[in-house]
Amino acid sequence: MQVYLVGGAVRDQLLGRPIKDKDFVVVGTTVTEMLAAGFHQVGADFPVFLHPTSKEEYALARTERKLGHGYQGFSVHASPEVSLADDLQRRDLTVNAMAIEVISLTDDTPINGEVIDYYDGLEDISSRTLRHISSAFSEDPLRVLRTARFYGRYYDLGFTIADETLTLMRQLVSSGELAHLSAERIWQESSRAMMQTSLMSIGSNCLRAAY
Repeated sequence: MQVYLVGGAVRDQLLGRPIKDKDFVVVGTTVTEMLAAGFHQVGADFPVFLHPTSKEEYALARTERKLGHGYQGFSVHASPEVSLADDLQRRDLTVNAMAIEVISLTDDTPINGEVIDYYDGLEDISSRTLRHISSAFSEDPLRVLRTARFYGRYYDLGFTIADETLTLMRQLVSSGELAHLSAERIWQESSRAMMQTSLMSIGSNCLRAAY
């Protein structure tokens, strides 16, 4: 079993930003083993668990396959054979797809602090670029709103959206996929984007650019 700190905590550590939440991916284990270790599963069919004391999220490494419309139209596959690279590839942006291995389920101290970066997230951190990982970005309409939110959050650091990613965002809008998002989810993500910075128009400008 290997345990990795992933996503936003790694990104914000590299950017010198405060880390608000820690998320972890666990490779090489099963639901049964996580429950035996005292973790509480979130949902019957979703391989995400809450740590028994810290309540931080630990997810089994997983892959996803698009089956239907919207952000919920996915089949999730989690097993000990799913690798860290497989799990990170399903994520939205390269800057959100980096990991640092930690000691264990009960000790989140980094083993050596090395950033595991399969998809050039470090390069995009350096160039201040929000870039999609793969064409699978187009399978989830929620990623249009999430990208707008990250743009608003990191605008003051000079981040821009890669041209090819903006093209995919526009294609998602044109496809009508956003119509399958609930009004509540659209408002939730849009309001988060607007509140990321004192420049309240930045997030909405990004959304208008996608449209």
